[in-house]
Amino acid sequence: MFRRRESVPFSFVAEADRFRSNVTPPPRERASVSQLVGRSLVGLTVVAGLAGSLLFGVPALSTDQTPTHGQKSEASRHR
Repeated sequence: MFRRRESVPFSFVAEADRFRSNVTPPPRERASVSQLVGRSLVGLTVVAGLAGSLLFGVPALSTDQTPTHGQKSEASRHR
């Protein structure tokens, strides 16, 4: 469509990648106490959820085939 008439020198393009500004960004705001407590509670909730899923999930995945407490199937009781 529209073509630029002047060419861009290669040195300008190369310098554009490594250009550093001398303007410093404003300092970050410190998190308030309530924000820190909220983040901690969210983190603890996630960790507790993972620990609970392991606590209940690992026994459910075990391949123990022996019946416990003398349980028998319904089919064997009615014979």
